[in-house]
Amino acid sequence: MNQPTTLALFCKVVDNYGDIGICWRLARQLAHEHGIAVTLWVDDLKSFARIHPGVDATAQAQQVDGVAVYHWRDQEGTYFAEDVADIVIEFFAVDLPPGYVTAMAQRQVKPVWLNLEGLTAEEWVEGCHTLPSMHPRLPLTKHFFFPGFTAKTGGLLREAGLLEERDRFQRDPVAVTAFLGTLGLTPSQQAARKVSLFCYPHAPAAELFDAWRRGGEPVTCLVPEGVVRDDVRAFLGAEPVAGASRTDGPLTVRVLPFVPQPDYDRLLWACDVNIVRGEDSFVRAQWANRPFAWHIYPQDENLHLKKLRAFIARYCPDIASLEEFTLRFNGAGVEQNQDWLHLWQTLSSHIDQLACLSANWQKRMLENGDLASNLLSFAGSLR
Repeated sequence: MNQPTTLALFCKVVDNYGDIGICWRLARQLAHEHGIAVTLWVDDLKSFARIHPGVDATAQAQQVDGVAVYHWRDQEGTYFAEDVADIVIEFFAVDLPPGYVTAMAQRQVKPVWLNLEGLTAEEWVEGCHTLPSMHPRLPLTKHFFFPGFTAKTGGLLREAGLLEERDRFQRDPVAVTAFLGTLGLTPSQQAARKVSLFCYPHAPAAELFDAWRRGGEPVTCLVPEGVVRDDVRAFLGAEPVAGASRTDGPLTVRVLPFVPQPDYDRLLWACDVNIVRGEDSFVRAQWANRPFAWHIYPQDENLHLKKLRAFIARYCPDIASLEEFTLRFNGAGVEQNQDWLHLWQTLSSHIDQLACLSANWQKRMLENGDLASNLLSFAGSLR
């Protein structure tokens, strides 16, 4: 069996940082851990540069941490068979440049063509994972590859050594204190209940701020710059630029700069509760060994709520407080008039139970392997 050695990954940035976040983690892992020569085509280098300062947002072509990065400007261009990688991945069903597809068909040994789909806990995924789809005109077959939460899916993104690194960090209070200090947190802010808040603009952040302000528990809320800007501005009474902070009663809201991916992981590891959005930070929160709530990307006809409920049914079917908080944060649930302070206090009272849930969930996810290794194993079986 000929093992593939080159891979091209095509990414269009729709959800600002989630799409490129996933693609970059995958590209970097394939290059560093599996020795694959990876080319990452991405249409939005500015978003990429915010999560990786080493990216030149003006360059057409560059090398970044051992990965060839190309600015995918349009669908035009002529490609040749020798330009085509052994594995070609389109992320979230993007349309590959027609010239590239033609060149794929001209290769004597056809590339493995994968459509890397979005993450969902819905049951139908198991039946669609690795299904083939014939090209209508060319001698090419594309296969659907789904990340997921069971052994009948591709698993979750996870680098080798990630959990060991996390454990070392979380067991080292000096390292945690030093890291939070670099973000500007004072000792009293570090001693409070620390919540990272990364959500979409329509999230009920103002209501949550009000609940924390009325509660008796000290809370430090850490919000990346640009996230729920209007609500943060209203609380601060000033522009929510990185470094801005205000304390009102037991609540402190601090605006953080966007940080490189490794530091975002450390932020999740250092906080007591994480509210995350989309897919990339959603997966990272699952490896953080901390309680979290998911603000899912909104879809037409509320299809996202079906996905959300499917995940809740797998992750926390027996912890009503997390289910109620998560659904309400996403604008769903029955008790729409329930007070946010009550929701938060009920959730906080189950922190120990949620910590056990997180640990058990990770054990189950580890049994499924990691997405990059599973993807390469499947690709190798097709050659």
